[in-house]
This record gives sequence, C-alpha cells and structure tokens, in this order.
Amino acid sequence: MLALGTLTARAEPAPNWWSVANLLSPVGGTDFTPHGTQPGLLFPLQPAGSCGGCHGAANSSQQQYRPASTWGGSMMAQAMRDPLFWAALDVANADVPGVGDFCLRCHTPAGWYGGRVSKTGGGGQVSDLAKGAAGCLLEGTLDATDFNSDYEGVACHYCHRLSPEGPNGEPVRIGNGDAWVDDTECNGSDGEPCRRGPYSYAPGGFGPPHPWSQSAFHADGAVCGGCHDVSSPDLGTGPFKTLKLDDGTDTGQPFPIERTYSEWEQSAYAQSGDPNARACQGCHMPDSQDPNASAAVGGPNRSGNLPVHAFAGGNTWIPQIIRGEYSDTSAIPGSSGGIGRQAELTNTVEWARQMLASAAALEATLTAYTAPSATTPGSLGARITVTNRSGHKLPSGYGEGRRMWLNLQVKDAASALVFESAAYDIASATLDQDPQARVYEVLQGIWNRNGTGTCDVKDDQGRPIFHFALNDCVVKDNRIPPLGFRPATAVDPNGYQLRPVAHVYPETTPGSGVLVNHDQADYVVTLPAGAQAPFTVTARLYYQTSSREYIEFLRNQAVERGFAGENLLCAGGPNRPAVVGPKDQTRGQFMHALWETYGKSPPELIQSIHLAVPTEIFRDGFE
Repeated sequence: MLALGTLTARAEPAPNWWSVANLLSPVGGTDFTPHGTQPGLLFPLQPAGSCGGCHGAANSSQQQYRPASTWGGSMMAQAMRDPLFWAALDVANADVPGVGDFCLRCHTPAGWYGGRVSKTGGGGQVSDLAKGAAGCLLEGTLDATDFNSDYEGVACHYCHRLSPEGPNGEPVRIGNGDAWVDDTECNGSDGEPCRRGPYSYAPGGFGPPHPWSQSAFHADGAVCGGCHDVSSPDLGTGPFKTLKLDDGTDTGQPFPIERTYSEWEQSAYAQSGDPNARACQGCHMPDSQDPNASAAVGGPNRSGNLPVHAFAGGNTWIPQIIRGEYSDTSAIPGSSGGIGRQAELTNTVEWARQMLASAAALEATLTAYTAPSATTPGSLGARITVTNRSGHKLPSGYGEGRRMWLNLQVKDAASALVFESAAYDIASATLDQDPQARVYEVLQGIWNRNGTGTCDVKDDQGRPIFHFALNDCVVKDNRIPPLGFRPATAVDPNGYQLRPVAHVYPETTPGSGVLVNHDQADYVVTLPAGAQAPFTVTARLYYQTSSREYIEFLRNQAVERGFAGENLLCAGGPNRPAVVGPKDQTRGQFMHALWETYGKSPPELIQSIHLAVPTEIFRDGFE
C-alpha cells in the first residue's frame, strides 16, 4: 500500500514498474494543473440551466438548431455522466494518486473552477484530496437538471467565457485544459464577464439581456484545442511522462495522450488560403440551414449563420446509455427525477451516425483473379482503399478501446460465405484479428513494464492494459492521417508525437513531409474448389467506441485492485449515498454491467462497398 497523505493506491501484481510514489510529495501531492486560470473565480460560472429559458427549444423543429437543446444531448453535456469516464478515472487515480484533478478540469469546469475537486482557490486545497480527485465532492447528482450541478459537463458559461489571452496578456494555451477564463467585468462596469460569441449587436436594436462581446476566438479551432489536445500533465517543471521510442530512447517530448487539435492543426484544413481550410467548428458545429433558425427567443433569424451546438462526433453508444439510465428516474425513491432530453439524446445519436458516414470513403479494386474448378481452388486479390475525409486522424480522440476496422467478405453465386477477414461476433463482442485484418487504432503502453525492454501493452498474463496516466510509449498508431498532414512541427521536428507507428503512410511526393490521407489494404483470398462464380467482394468499415478488452480491463482493475464501491468511496460527500449510477458497485463493475445491458458497444457501419467478380470479364485477363 502506498500512503501519500490522504492519497492511497493499491499496487498490482508485478510492481517493478511502479514508481509513482517517487514522483509525489508526501503532503498534498503534486499539482497536476499549474497553468491557466485557477479555481477561485471572482465571478463563478453560471449553470447551463439558466441559459435554456432563452436559448432552448419550444418544439421539435427548434431542437434541431437552438443552442441549449442541441448541446443538451451532446457528449459535451454528458462529460460528467459518461460512465466510461468514471471507470477510467478510478484507474487513473489508483495509478497516479490525485491525477483525477487533471481529468476533472475539462470534464467539470463548474466543479473544478468552483473549488470542489482538489483546489479551492487562493492556493487552498479541499479537505480530502483523494475524494476530490475522485469527483466525490461535486455538487448535484447524475440525474439532476443543470441548475447548480457540477454534472452539467462542459457547459455554456465556461465556453463563452474562454479568452485568447490571460489577464496580463499571456498568450493562448493549447491542451490539458490550460485555458484562460475571462474573470473581469464586461466593459468594466456590467457586473459580470462578457458572454463571448460570434455575433455583434447594433445599438438600439435587438440585443441579449446579458453583457456580450464579439469574439473571433470562438470561431477559431484554438478554442477547442484547450481540451482536445491532451499530454501527460505538465507539473510546472516538465511533463509527468515523456515519450519513449520502442528501444527506450527518451524523446523528451511530453507523452501525447490525445492529439485531435494538433492533428487538425497539421492538416490542410488548418492552413489559411487552402481551398479545403475549415476550423473544427465547420464540421462539429455546422451552420443551420433551417429557414426559421434563431439562437434565442425573440432573436433575429440566423438561417445559414447559426452554428449548431451539436458537437457531433462518433460516439453513438454512450448517449443511449445516458438516455436509458438518467433521462427519467422518477420511479426511483430519493432520485432527482431525471434530466429528460430523450429527444435531444436521440438527435445526438443520429448526428453521430451522419458524422461517421461522412468521415471516410471506400474504393475497391480487383488486383488478381483465378477461377476455381471443381477440383482446384482459385484465388482472388482485392485492394480496398480507405480515404480519411475528416479533419484529424481517423479515428481520433481518446484512444483507449476506440478502434475502426475493415471487414472483408467474399461470397459465391449462392451467397455462401467463402472468405472473411476481421469477422466480428456481436454476441461475444469479439473481433477476429486474422493475419489480414486491418484494425485502425492507437495502442499506448508502458516501456519495459514487464521487463521486456520494449513497449508493453499487455500485463504479465497477456491481457491488454490501458493505463493512460502512466503510458510513455506507443507500439501502434495506424490511424489514417487527414488531408495534407505533416507530423513534424517546430517543437517536434521528428514528428514523434504525431507520426504513424508500426505502419507506413507514404509522402504525397518524396521529401514533402506531407503524408497521404488514405490507406490501401491488399487482400489475398483463396476460393475453395467447386465454388461458383460470380463472386461478390464486400468491404465494410466499422467504428467502435469501446472494445471488449477495454471494458473488461476497467472491470478487472476495479476487482483485482480492490477499488471501493462509489457510495463507500464517496461517503460523506454531497448527496451521498447516491440512488442512481454505480451506487454500491465500483465504477468499473457498473460500466461492465452497462456494457452487457446496452449492446456491448455495438459497431457502427461507416461505409460499405461491393465488387462483383464475373468470370466472363476476368477469365482472359487473369487466368
């Protein structure tokens, strides 16, 4: 047992890799969030519920464009209800006591800036750092509406107070939640900070009932980069973990946990003057084309000029869990009654599916064909080209358990399956990673964890591990680059943080430094003797939020390391014991139970393509 003031963690088997205790002080722990605006705001963040009266929808049509309603179903709004986040948070805090402060900064701005995580403001700390880092001191409940609730996620007032510079003119900070939050009176006398956004209002005309300021920053991708680039925490003296190469060479670069913003920044989409240039908001907040679009009750028509606050990504699974668990809890004694939002969460799922459908394009080419005879097998060669049409790597974001893969099937004239690569069994949630399977993912690990002298991504029992707070190496990153992608940067000229690992994406032209934005997967298929033509080759590209291996890891960590059930973990905290959510279960076990109940993170089809192989066409050319 490690004892660090009020912070504790249980060690796993094979503890030779455990060195966290040497990096933490015995009193109070390490400051994982030393940069940017700190807790103790002069003007506290106002709850999202206070915005809905003007910016919410009054009917189903307005649910498609009004900011409060489109945001209400988004994963931004569910950042603190997401059970996957809570299960991962427990593992992180066990690996690195107190690091939950780093995670909660982006997931609950209201709680973090309100002084209900680790810091209280003015250099103070909460009374119980372990409970604070575990999210046990937050106000509100998982099923409460967004009035004075720290479970409101990434909400209106936080984003609309973000500033491109600090109070003393400090430059914008990208990554790790190191944001500057405006904490001064608007115009010096309005009694609260400006609500910053894209619009300007003429004197004497319509204007909002609160102080406002037009902000170009809110149309810039940098406003997203504050939380959508994540490195190993900067402790003020340098990163907690630096990136090691597979041979153990320390690059000195901060370990890249997530790089969605940097992936975009190094793509053609971020280059002014490029015909493809588009900020994050262009895809994730597209302008509403509804002829009646408006941002607020009584506001002017904004058709074609209203960024929809849908923040759609690829996650179709967690919104369905939130809808099932927290929309209506009125039948549970002692509950808050539920957040509602059934329609909003349903919209989010549909928008995510639309986003996935536009993220990639497939092309199929026959490269070889020999027809089988009654006694002799034949063969078929197929090339499937997957082109990334998104503005970052595909897939991107939080990498643990997240993946995309090509499923290839070949059927004969009777529609009998004669070949399959990357078969997925829905019942067991198992992906068959055969030798030709193409699975797009990032696998991060701990260098020499098992004494192997390499980047270890499995434990000593051969099970995949996902210790994002301790990771310091990457064994695989074959995610497809975006258009015009340059891995090398001024601060990382070798491109260590962004380059592919264990997969080659060639340069568009030699020496350009720009990688292609597509992958070519070549398949060799044996056609059994007696199989009848024509054959049909079908390629399907799937996306999955959470793999079976990841969900089982979260559960196993909770069980094997003796994590406490949530009500015991958070005993004495606000609104405890909870009557919804994990309750007396550990967060990892709760997540596993939800996985079983809600379809085991079913894969979402991105695109499919078919290729017919009629013998009349190919006999002379290939036999």
